[in-house]
Amino acid sequence: MSNAIKDLTAGTAGGIAQVLVGQPFDIVKVRMQTSAKGTYSGMLHCAGGILKNEGPLAFYKGTLTPLLGIGVCVSIQFGVLEYAKRIFTAQNLARGEGGEEGKMLGGRQLVIAGVAAGLANGVVSGPVEHIRIRLQTQSNTNPIYKGPFNAIKQIVSQHGISGLFKGQSVTFLREAAGYGAYFLAYEKLVQREIIQKGIRRDQINPMNSVLYGAAAGYALWAVIYPIDMIKSRMQTDGFTPATGQKYSSARDCVRKVWRTEGIGAFTRGLGPTLIRSPFANGATFLGFEMASRLLYS
Repeated sequence: MSNAIKDLTAGTAGGIAQVLVGQPFDIVKVRMQTSAKGTYSGMLHCAGGILKNEGPLAFYKGTLTPLLGIGVCVSIQFGVLEYAKRIFTAQNLARGEGGEEGKMLGGRQLVIAGVAAGLANGVVSGPVEHIRIRLQTQSNTNPIYKGPFNAIKQIVSQHGISGLFKGQSVTFLREAAGYGAYFLAYEKLVQREIIQKGIRRDQINPMNSVLYGAAAGYALWAVIYPIDMIKSRMQTDGFTPATGQKYSSARDCVRKVWRTEGIGAFTRGLGPTLIRSPFANGATFLGFEMASRLLYS
């Protein structure tokens, strides 16, 4: 099995772990991001309303799409990240940098690798998250879409393939900025332990992988949360003025949200995100590292 296939497989394991752990928190975040001001008094009010009105299974509404899609997305993230790291490692070896094996990448190298991983991921994560958000925010009593495949079919038939990529420019911005910070934080924490303890990467305690993943998740959201809110608004907006379109562009969305709802709208739903983040991202890196150790052993 090639290194690329191993990295993609390990990334898939991390992606599945992320979805299963993080999905209930994600639906609360999306509902709060896309609701009108004053709809929910807070995270618990939103979660309680979902539980009361839609039942416990509603917290996993739209899960099939991310389970398939995010598995692919995280697979792409780690596949591109590890490929970029191998390129930089070879460059370091040629220059006599990065330690004995050249694997101690610099901050700039890690940011570039993370940005590349984010942009590659964005090609898939844009439409996947668009479909997921449509399913998460539709009425439970009178749904427009019967499921992810029906949503894809309806959107493509009415608005073409480009309809699936609604909000894509904001998605690329979010992924590039976020994953540059995400992988920089994680890899630097890993490097720190390797250097301090004089151990190999596969000798790091799995619980530390969880902790480093949690820290990386906070670094990610510190950078991208307002961008993510705009993405959610764009992806729940109407496709045309006839179907209730509010925003003509991402810039128009920022301007209108700022004017009508104030700066607080850009952090609405942050609570469930901050609670979700350490669990989902810790699970992601734990899944990736454990799968990698198995595949590379």
